[in-house]
Amino acid sequence: MPKITMWNLIKTVVIFSIFFLLASCHEGYVSKDGEPLKKYIEPTALKTLVENPDDNIWLIDVRPASSYNKGFIPGARSFPSSTILNRLDELPKEKYLIFYCETGGRAQRVIKKLEEKGYTKMMNWGGSGRWEWEFEKP
Repeated sequence: MPKITMWNLIKTVVIFSIFFLLASCHEGYVSKDGEPLKKYIEPTALKTLVENPDDNIWLIDVRPASSYNKGFIPGARSFPSSTILNRLDELPKEKYLIFYCETGGRAQRVIKKLEEKGYTKMMNWGGSGRWEWEFEKP
């Protein structure tokens, strides 16, 4: 039986942590017709969009309402992941949709569910921590 040293344990934890971070990163994922949204993946580009809104592009916050109420990217609409599938009548398929959450994982799960419902113009912007400016409050 191999001897487990503290150094080997640390190396194992670091390797698994890196793998987990890489595997869970969905930032920049676009659905079938979402390629035009890629130009907004950088925070400064999204800020430009926020300052100059386009009626055809919606910014969607899928965090819980309690998180949204603490602050959100200006102009974002709250569609918590737990309720979004019950609100599809409020989410037009013809609009381009940019999703974000805390880390990007929840947004990715929402995008996958919406793809099953026929939505094709979406991008996962990633986590709200990427936003470098002040959040808006309701």
